[in-house]
Amino acid sequence: MAGVKIVPGTGGNKYIPYENRQGEESIVYFTRDLSAEGLLKIYDKVSSNLTGKLAVKLHTGEPEGPNIIPRPWVRQLLENKLKNATIVETNTYYEGGRDTTEKHRETLKINGWTFSHIDIMDEDGTALLPVKGGKWFKEMSVGKNLLNYDSFLALTHFKGHTMGGFGGSNKNIGIGCADGRNGKKWIHTREGSDDMWSIAEEELMERISESTKATIDHFGKNISYINVMRNMSVDCDCAGVEAAPVVTPDVGILASLDILAVDQACIDLIYAMDERDHSDFVERVETRHGLRQLSYMKELGMGNDLYKLIDLDNNEVEIKAADAVANVVPFNGK
Repeated sequence: MAGVKIVPGTGGNKYIPYENRQGEESIVYFTRDLSAEGLLKIYDKVSSNLTGKLAVKLHTGEPEGPNIIPRPWVRQLLENKLKNATIVETNTYYEGGRDTTEKHRETLKINGWTFSHIDIMDEDGTALLPVKGGKWFKEMSVGKNLLNYDSFLALTHFKGHTMGGFGGSNKNIGIGCADGRNGKKWIHTREGSDDMWSIAEEELMERISESTKATIDHFGKNISYINVMRNMSVDCDCAGVEAAPVVTPDVGILASLDILAVDQACIDLIYAMDERDHSDFVERVETRHGLRQLSYMKELGMGNDLYKLIDLDNNEVEIKAADAVANVVPFNGK
């Protein structure tokens, strides 16, 4: 794309235009309706496979975090559509408002997550899930309570990320289901290192993706993905009130049964924006080598980077990413 500087990577950290990709196509649904109603509408398109006891993995945020998915949206989704669902989280690896279960539950109260029980999945221990075909892991340590669920919904606030470049469904699951003491440490810290963040760039993206693969392989066909492209700071929701100001325009909500397709579509929508609108986000993604998340997911057979983008606002016609953002109102600070 003209004007976009690509930082060379050693293992797939480059933006590949849609026409240069190969493989099968998946379906990704799209709506510009950033509201509870829009969330309910798009959920219906990816919900038929979610049976039995359902885990809803979302980022509940650090204390007073401003950019998380609005709680009223989630509450309406649970009350209207998800009668047998539980919001799930794990404790953090870094010190802060959520690194112990006690502090985590206090932060949940501060942030208003009081309308539903939150299952902190590693509160009662950990479990190991196999990682098939990984080069870094043979198994991943997750919160033990993950095994109590029949289906899984990744309800993700899509945004930038300090180390991952961007945080989509892959990051939400790969980091978010790994337990706070073992799994997250395996992903972030080189064995024997005093630096807890000693793994970065391509290797970090690969480790996150392998962790994600353990969870999605566990649930098989009973897993769906929703990405909310709103309040997209270049920083993760882990940054809380310290997150960088939002300068990237809001876009909408995307959903799919294919994790790679939905994360790739979000990145494509970012790249389709004008330079002035996406420069900060693209810089964050590329300097952290975040695009390796996408290429490695494809190498692991986790999904397709080709997709049909179905516009739910316009009679479900198929649209191109550039057309999807053509009439997006720039972020207005609300």
